[in-house]
This record gives sequence, C-alpha cells and structure tokens, in this order.
Amino acid sequence: MNHGSEEVGADRDPHRFDPAAADKLEDTERYRYLSRDELVEALDPDSEDRIADIGSGTGFYSRDVASFVERVVAVDLQPAMHGAFRAAGLPPNVSQVLAKADSLPFVDAAFDGLFSTMTLHEFDSGAPTELYRVLASDGRLVVVDWSGAGAGERGPPLESRLEPASAADLVEWAGFEVVETRSRPETFLIVGVKP
Repeated sequence: MNHGSEEVGADRDPHRFDPAAADKLEDTERYRYLSRDELVEALDPDSEDRIADIGSGTGFYSRDVASFVERVVAVDLQPAMHGAFRAAGLPPNVSQVLAKADSLPFVDAAFDGLFSTMTLHEFDSGAPTELYRVLASDGRLVVVDWSGAGAGERGPPLESRLEPASAADLVEWAGFEVVETRSRPETFLIVGVKP
C-alpha cells in the first residue's frame, strides 16, 4: 500500500513511518513543504541554544538546525531511523536519544526550543504536555505537519492528518501560546511559546 511518501506494510502501524522507506526522508523535495530557512526563522534560535528535534527520523532537519545552535538532540522512537541518521552523517553537536514523544527522558525545562516536522499526526495523546514540560520558559515549539485540509498528493492518508485549527488547539491545550499559524496546500506550521 502506498501513501505518497509513507510506505506502510501490512504488519506496520499506519501512523508510524516505515524505516524501510527512510531514504525518502532525505529527498530535498521536502523543502517544498518546509524550507531550512523557514524552520530556522520560526525557531528563532540563539547560538547557545539547546534544541530538540522530536521525531527526527534520518536527521534531515536536525542537520539543518545544528549549524545555528550549540546542541541538537535528535529524538526518535525507531532505532533504524537513528542508524540511517548516523550513516548519513551525524554533526558533532548532535546527539541521539531513543524515546517516544509522550515519555521524554529529560529534566523539566531542558531545552530552549523544540521542533517537530511531519510527525505530530504520529504522536500519542500525552506528547503535547510532555513537550511543554521539557521546554524552558519563553522557549519556542515549532510544529510542521501534513494538513488534513491537503489534497493528499504526498504524506500520510488524509484520515491520519490533523486540520490546522485542531493542531493549534492541541498546542494551546498543552499550555503553549500559539503566536503563529501558517497553512499551505499540503502542510501547516504552528509556532507556540511557553509562557
């Protein structure tokens, strides 16, 4: 069964990206849906910041952000994704942590910023409050995901996606102040700030 960039086997959870298709996460066509510059501008990092990429996959965007900050922690729940990231090249200021987004092994306020690209639809229900917990006050959360308002030309099936307004409500429910929402044909971007 083919869902655009999501290859899902019969024995796999349809809400989790199949590591067998990891090479698709390295396709520069992804910049059509979120450019490096747009991500960095939304994250607005300082050079001393510690940033976490939640659902980092092969590190496509982790590598982009790494050159702007002191440290990036790439968090993914699939060991195969970390392996693909290491094979593609792990920058010296990037470390990897194997964890689920709803159970992060970090102290409170551990990070100055967080971002998640194309993975919000995969998160368990406790993830937003866990992201809030590990982010420092005044820290920014940037969420970019496939939109339920999209046409489904790429990404997961439409029934697996969130509408932009629902995603913004989820971010607010966790305690963040939503300071920006952008919608595009297939994706949305939300910026939340922890008060």
